[in-house]
Amino acid sequence: MDNKKLETATVGGGCFWCVEAIFQEVKGVQKVISGYTGGNAPGKPTYREVCSGLTGHAEVVQITYDANIISYEDILVIFMTSHDPTALNRQGADIGTQYRSVIYYHNETQKEIAGLVLKEVAPYYEEAIVTEISPLGTFYEAEEYHQNYYRNNQSQGYCSAVISPKLSKLRKMHADKIKRTKV
Repeated sequence: MDNKKLETATVGGGCFWCVEAIFQEVKGVQKVISGYTGGNAPGKPTYREVCSGLTGHAEVVQITYDANIISYEDILVIFMTSHDPTALNRQGADIGTQYRSVIYYHNETQKEIAGLVLKEVAPYYEEAIVTEISPLGTFYEAEEYHQNYYRNNQSQGYCSAVISPKLSKLRKMHADKIKRTKV
């Protein structure tokens, strides 16, 4: 008997490769898809178009998770502590509105929880949090080569220099929320 209670969260915190890699390690997460949303350009955007900054879209991930194992609030706390929510339209060397910190809510309950989580984590930051809370529009799945990027490219320079340290931080801060690997 399958007692899964699958729900979906959509967040953007810089390059989607980083955010995807983080959530692929979290207990209860069933699937993570990199994509784009939040813009106003007609039709399905390409990576090149989103990177131009002209579409208005953000790089995001859509997370399918089992709410019986991990809560939406926990998903957001992990998200807020895995990137810099005080950096406006940038994460590290990635600069532009496509790299904004944003929580796209799917319903009013998610909107309310997002607001509470931002208030909860705000005292831990010296600067003001700039993370947007916006309704989810159309989600566009990114090109296939962006999916599972870290898993498929761990030796690539960006992965070892940027993503690996974020994963180390995740494993320390949220050890109780990490999937156990089979040995």
